[in-house]
Amino acid sequence: MRGLALSALLLAGCSGGPPAATASPAPSPATTVAVSAAPTTPSPPIEPTPAVNGLPRSFTRVVFDAGIHEGTVTSDKLLQLGPSVAKGSYTDPYGGTISDERGTWTSAAVRTPFAFDQLVASWNATTPAGTWIDVQMRASGASRQTKWYTLAIWSSGDETIHRTTVKGQGDGDGRVNVDTFEAAPLAAELTSYELRLILHRAAGVTATPSVALLAAVTSRVALPSLPSAFGGTARDLEVPMLSQETHTGHYPEYDGGGEAWCSPTSTAMVLGFWKAGPSAADLAAFPGAAHADGQVDHAARYTYDWSYQGAGNWPFNTTYAARYGLEGFVTRLRSLTEAERFIAAGIPLIASINGVLPGFLFTSTNGHLLVIRGFAANGDVITNDPAVHSDAEARKVYPRLDFETVWLLGSTGTVYVIHPIGVPLPPNLPGLPANW
Repeated sequence: MRGLALSALLLAGCSGGPPAATASPAPSPATTVAVSAAPTTPSPPIEPTPAVNGLPRSFTRVVFDAGIHEGTVTSDKLLQLGPSVAKGSYTDPYGGTISDERGTWTSAAVRTPFAFDQLVASWNATTPAGTWIDVQMRASGASRQTKWYTLAIWSSGDETIHRTTVKGQGDGDGRVNVDTFEAAPLAAELTSYELRLILHRAAGVTATPSVALLAAVTSRVALPSLPSAFGGTARDLEVPMLSQETHTGHYPEYDGGGEAWCSPTSTAMVLGFWKAGPSAADLAAFPGAAHADGQVDHAARYTYDWSYQGAGNWPFNTTYAARYGLEGFVTRLRSLTEAERFIAAGIPLIASINGVLPGFLFTSTNGHLLVIRGFAANGDVITNDPAVHSDAEARKVYPRLDFETVWLLGSTGTVYVIHPIGVPLPPNLPGLPANW
């Protein structure tokens, strides 16, 4: 947890984002307009919308063919281990030492359109039993280059290694705060970065990890202009509703459900919208199969970060979604004006907030995730909020200004974007660096 949960239902810590001071403006009336939309509904063309916030945001998908291969190859756009691998050993901080074979791929330098102070990477990968990957980054500026930081040691399963981030990497250049690289406040400016993948397989295993996507969003902390202008299109996507609270006490080894499971519950809701997720056989084989809405328990287990001790690691959730044939990544938006573009394209978003909303179940929070499923006729935000006592209560409408405040100031506008490859993303706002 990035924060401590002090008391259930009063001060709740959900694995949702870095702590930040947020203001809670007075609530405004919320008008609900329900416009049913299925995932396959064609989206209308999106007209250019003036940007209200020119906040520093930039998103880049790196190209595997443009990087440096050492024991890796690109096959059918997938990064995999090649025939010339190195031998080594990996010590699992929560297990034993494993003899392994490995290959490394390093991206070309990505120059950002502004000096950045935060970076969040995303990846979509398949790791058969006996395989895993390390995700690393380093950054550069005019006067310095940082060391390589490990962002994640990741596997889709948990039979070989413990999926984890790595504590204690901070130095004079920056630190890794769970899933986010944060530049040191007084360090020189950073204007480019490289990403590196190390692909592993245990000795004697012939399978290879396969990485389909590696990307990163960079940002710089800046004050937004609030609220953003509403584009005027009301739409409400029919995202299935789930409650995190009905899972209270489930799997103490995976942070125990309830307040802690806002992220996997939100991820499970969006997977349900796309008719994806664990099969009935997957759930039947899962311990505790008698639990209602077992897809939430499944998501919590396979997004659990052993160092963070929670299921709210942002890219762990998006890459979990990718195991079901979807594309998933983390980015940061500049305003709800940009979020409207995704809803118009038929793509719900998962937003990370930090602060209290009118009618919120808790009186305080150290971070929370919920689904943006639409916009009401007055621009208010229609959500599926998992912080409710039952599934049927999840659909909640929050005032636009209140929501944008706890989202943009609380997590720098962080969202999970999860969609089928065949459902195109909306166009970026013109005149600004692409941020998805």
